[in-house]
Amino acid sequence: MQRELPKMYQNKIDKNFSNVQKVYSTLYSSKEQIKDEKSDDRQVVSNKYSVEQKIYNIFKSPTYIYKADVTIETDDGLLNKRIIGKNRNNLITIDNEYIPIDKIRDIYTK
Repeated sequence: MQRELPKMYQNKIDKNFSNVQKVYSTLYSSKEQIKDEKSDDRQVVSNKYSVEQKIYNIFKSPTYIYKADVTIETDDGLLNKRIIGKNRNNLITIDNEYIPIDKIRDIYTK
């Protein structure tokens, strides 16, 4: 039930608006791109600070409420887990598993 404004308050719009913003991200756009970059030997060396920063960003994102579906790349392989928390040295999954942060090479959300 939207009411029409009287004719004296209506404005005619005769121009095009170009207020569309383009936003570029440096994050990976697809999983194939991640695998291609990981095959390069120089990219295998991981910085612990970047993993800590990625974990921090996952927990502080507006989409995180109490759990986050993530893919974790460890020394042993890829893990698809649902994480719910973090303590000093480990990530805690919804199945009450502990994943040591020192063994994580990369982490990203699904």
